Amino acid sequence: MRVTRALLPGLLRRRGIVINISSIGARAAFQPVDYGTAKAALTNLTKALAEEFGLRGLRALTVSPGPTRTANWADPEGYAGELAAAAGVPLKEFLAGVPASMGITTGRLTEPEETAALVAFLASPRSGNLTGADYLADGGVIKTV
Repeated sequence: MRVTRALLPGLLRRRGIVINISSIGARAAFQPVDYGTAKAALTNLTKALAEEFGLRGLRALTVSPGPTRTANWADPEGYAGELAAAAGVPLKEFLAGVPASMGITTGRLTEPEETAALVAFLASPRSGNLTGADYLADGGVIKTV
């Protein structure tokens, strides 16, 4: 929020865009409570920015990834490593069960490059009339509209 506030005058002059990276944890209660609450606030802030400054040329969007094959999920010291240890199973075995246990429709974790490609599209002129939306990059975890 502080960065957005500091950059807002320039963003308005240039008809810029704010793309915040939130999480599906903003919508579902399977994250630690502080993480999910913070991400929900970020998603709400982005929607409010789009509404308040849209007529002045600012676009604001949120991308909400689900489980993504980053160090947080692949590293034994990351979040998934902690969950695997708590369950008493090896990380590799734990990760193999994540798609089914989380209801990932595609049957796999999202690759970081997939989320990056979505962000690149949203930042491009080809998405010039998109604002105020939250785009899921979750492989189908969130089942609600």
